[in-house]
Amino acid sequence: MTQTPMISVPLKATNEIDWITPLKTYIRDTYGDDPERYAEECATLNRLRQDMRGAGKDSTAGRDLLYRYYGQLELLDLRFPVDEQHIKISFTWFDAFTHKSTSQYSLAFEKASIIFNISAVLSCHAANQTRSEETGLKTAYHSFQASAGMFTYINENFLHAPSSDLSRETVKTLIQIMLAQAQEIFLEKQVADQKKVGLLAKLSSQAAYLYQQALEGVQENVTKAIFEKVWLLFTQIKASLMTSNAQYYQALADEDANSYGVAVARLTTAETHAKEANKIANNFPNTMPPSANLSADTGTLLAEITKRNLTTIQEKLKELIKDNDYIYHQTVPAEASLIPVPKLPAAKPIPVNELYAGQDIQRITGPDLFSKIVPFTVTESASLYDEEKAKLVRAEAQRVDMADVEMATSLDYLKLPGSLNVLKGGIDQDIRPDSEFQTWCDDVAGHENPISIFDTLRIDKDAIMTVLDRCSKQLDMEESVCEKMRSKYESEWTQQPSSRLTTTLRGNIRNYREALDEAAKSDGQLYAKFRQNEVDFEEMRNAAQTGEVDSLFQMAVNRVRGKSSNATSPASGEPNLLDADFEDDSPSVAEQIARVEGILKKLDLVKRERNQVLKDLKEKVHNDDISQILILNKKSIPNFEKELFQSELEKFRPRQDRISQANHKQASLMKELQATFSHLLQDKRVRSERSKYEVLQRQRNSVVNKYKRAYQEFLDLESGLQGAKNWYTEMKETVDSLEKNVETFVNNRRAEGSQLLNQIEQEIAANKSTQAEAERERLRGLMERMSMDPNASPPPKPGSTRPVPTPLSFSSTPRYPQSNVTGQYQMPTSPPPNQASYPSFSNPPPSTTYASTPQQSYTPNPQQNNQPFGQAAYNPSSWGRNPGPASPPPNQTTFGLGVGSRGPASPPPNQTSFAQNQYSTYGNPQVQASQQYMPPGFVPPPPPPGPPPLGPQQTIHYSQQPQEYAYGQPQSSVPRSAQPQNDPWAGLNAWK
Repeated sequence: MTQTPMISVPLKATNEIDWITPLKTYIRDTYGDDPERYAEECATLNRLRQDMRGAGKDSTAGRDLLYRYYGQLELLDLRFPVDEQHIKISFTWFDAFTHKSTSQYSLAFEKASIIFNISAVLSCHAANQTRSEETGLKTAYHSFQASAGMFTYINENFLHAPSSDLSRETVKTLIQIMLAQAQEIFLEKQVADQKKVGLLAKLSSQAAYLYQQALEGVQENVTKAIFEKVWLLFTQIKASLMTSNAQYYQALADEDANSYGVAVARLTTAETHAKEANKIANNFPNTMPPSANLSADTGTLLAEITKRNLTTIQEKLKELIKDNDYIYHQTVPAEASLIPVPKLPAAKPIPVNELYAGQDIQRITGPDLFSKIVPFTVTESASLYDEEKAKLVRAEAQRVDMADVEMATSLDYLKLPGSLNVLKGGIDQDIRPDSEFQTWCDDVAGHENPISIFDTLRIDKDAIMTVLDRCSKQLDMEESVCEKMRSKYESEWTQQPSSRLTTTLRGNIRNYREALDEAAKSDGQLYAKFRQNEVDFEEMRNAAQTGEVDSLFQMAVNRVRGKSSNATSPASGEPNLLDADFEDDSPSVAEQIARVEGILKKLDLVKRERNQVLKDLKEKVHNDDISQILILNKKSIPNFEKELFQSELEKFRPRQDRISQANHKQASLMKELQATFSHLLQDKRVRSERSKYEVLQRQRNSVVNKYKRAYQEFLDLESGLQGAKNWYTEMKETVDSLEKNVETFVNNRRAEGSQLLNQIEQEIAANKSTQAEAERERLRGLMERMSMDPNASPPPKPGSTRPVPTPLSFSSTPRYPQSNVTGQYQMPTSPPPNQASYPSFSNPPPSTTYASTPQQSYTPNPQQNNQPFGQAAYNPSSWGRNPGPASPPPNQTTFGLGVGSRGPASPPPNQTSFAQNQYSTYGNPQVQASQQYMPPGFVPPPPPPGPPPLGPQQTIHYSQQPQEYAYGQPQSSVPRSAQPQNDPWAGLNAWK
């Protein structure tokens, strides 16, 4: 049987575009990512569009190509704004009917055109099916409805159509045509299945209605020269044909209902519409325009179908008229009075999301090309969702923890399961320790043995004392040599006495010795603490190392039990409660204990299952990523964010319910346990055993408390020893810095003394002829010094260019303070020679002051220092933190630190004081600055860290010192000074 022709929609054509360059540019500029990472994705998208242009119009492959590209456009739209302001791409499409081109920068235009082509391909696919086969008929029926659904999506989501084929009126007409043809195909199936004529009449009536609705839109589009005229003729034929079929089938139904007169009237109406359809079909053109999408034999087929339909109706009408005239004689009503045939819709638009119902959409569209790119708004929403997930997990974890605590508290209150061991005779069994006891022993064994730490502290203390002794010996030796040279050369030896220059260094040595003494006391206290607990420490250490922690605990409990006056073990021969035989009918003790143990096992199972559910919940929450869902719902997130989150969190509801069920089950089991155990304890056979268990618990707690105290003492001891180790380490660094400063000071003094000695010897050699006169002058000078006359002054030596010191004037009262306060340094009781005033710790005047005196300034000759070749000669004025004299002159108690000064090592005779520029240096805080001396190159060490504390976390405070010393709290660090590479004073050491 010839099948009725169907209308299909022509496809839109498009020009080629480039996706790659604009996308890469946007990725680089907006997301700040390397666009080359997405080169393959961009190329894939570009290739998808190329493939889409060649999609076939009569196969599912073409439909899938179009849908794959459209799916990627939907995902692309969630990450990349394709419009005239952002990613600017011109999309050019040609009208499906008029072939006029339209170009826009809007991605919506591209998507609407793709959907139009999907609808067109679906209509072509349906029209070309062989409907005589059931598979072809079903495919055509589904495809026409899907085509109507895709056209409906265009009308609902795309406004302001830029081309006539996408206009609302045109698309609405196409929807009606697609639905009418789907209704017609369904009717064909029911006719083939010979369904009741009443059903066929209703289906035909609905098809006629749809064609008549479409007829208005087709007429309008033909008038606008959008549709071809053959579409109007086709629609008119189908509308008349379906109307005649509706009346025909309804007439057959009326005949079956013995309404022969009505049947005759309906057949008459059907004949009228059938003649109209046949008339138009006979005039149908033989040549079809390309955009009509109809075959050349469409007219012939329609003429044949309408002719056959008209013949069938006429034959039936003739038969009914004859029967009514000769048999029934029923009145034939007028056509206008006939009741309209009811309509039964059998076709509806299939939504886009149901187009691939039951199929893997991702297999059709492929993976999200740009899944690695997450928009900023989606990232923010994902973080908010993570917070919601965290709240859910915290709430469930809190519920689980509370349930575990409630169970533990209840069991501890009931003293279960320990008390059951007593009732079963377990009092003589091994008593196992808590897990904490194992942890204590392992921790003690894991720490360094305190004995080795004490040995290390002793070695460090001896090393520090050795350094301090060496520093004192160097200062003593330097002072001895200086004074011997002064005794030999008397006034010629103008080097400052060492005793007043080493006040700070010797004070540091004394303070460090005192700090070591205090540290030794603290070490002793720590050692006493160790000796008090040594046995317990050793037991815990050995038990952990040999794996006998349980045995140690058992032995300790046995020792406590042996000391107890009341033995808790049952007397020999005493029957066990489980073996006792009672005559009454009450449950035995064994049965009651078994019941309690059964409940305890159920509780333990509930706890393990609940914690496993919580673990699974945490893992599922951790792996839950809704970024893709957020991206797909990006446009609706601002308005439905909370609803979306709640919907997604519902996936965790089953596990939350399982936790709630476990908590309810635990509560029920705990009530049952309390009742059962209470009944057991009330049994007269077990009351006497409770006291044994209580005594056992007291003994056990006694052992636990003993080792707990020992462990705490061990932690305190370890803390104190670690503090002591740190203190001695820092003290070693401090005394090493002190030793460097002492060596620097001694080397500077030796270099200065060597230069002075060379000058004296040169002067003596140059003035051999006046040697006797010099001896007399020296004797006269000594006598004048002993004279009480303050105005006596020796004349300058003849032939000598060295300045002559001004005679010393003594005042009636010493100007240096006498101080015996502990912590201050003792100073000389009389001022030095040629000093009329007592300046503060001051700087020497700049070099211009030295130059202004008429005396000759001393500048050491580098060639006289016997320096090795290539080594710079030692210049005393260049040593120290700031340039200046290497040693103060005899009438000055302090070094000057004037920057840039280059003058004699001692002031000229007519200068009695230096400038009063004060500066502060490190020393004893209670000693006045004027009483301290800073040697050149001396970098003061930090204050000593002080003695160790009496115990952990303790600090020693000294009433005589402003500093606060404690283990591990150094006040500062000391930079190390450079040392001379040779001994310029080596020649003086041989002088006796």
